[in-house]
Amino acid sequence: MQVSRLDDAQPFVTADGSTIRELAGPVSLATRNVSLAEATVPPGGETSEHFHRTSEEIYFFTAGAGRMRLGEEEREVSAGDCVVIPPGERHKLWNAGPEPLVLLCACAPAYSDADTILTGG
Repeated sequence: MQVSRLDDAQPFVTADGSTIRELAGPVSLATRNVSLAEATVPPGGETSEHFHRTSEEIYFFTAGAGRMRLGEEEREVSAGDCVVIPPGERHKLWNAGPEPLVLLCACAPAYSDADTILTGG
């Protein structure tokens, strides 16, 4: 049995500019079809608008509050909210609050920079 710990995961910056710590996926525990990571958007920070060609994502917000754009819709998000992002759907996060915006991000297939298309929005 392989076990990973969030405290031991080495942070890295993804193509959209968010900092993540992967718990399962190509960087950590080898998975075949999915990845799970904790992402953090610092106070005053934002991600680059992007989409994924093949990956479906689930964002589950665990701390902080911010704003999310999914396609043409924008709304406030905070701890306890869950958003499903279909493949090909543009999305972006902003954190205008004083605390880090923290979320768990599950991707299937697993996250890769190569599947991330920056849209410049």
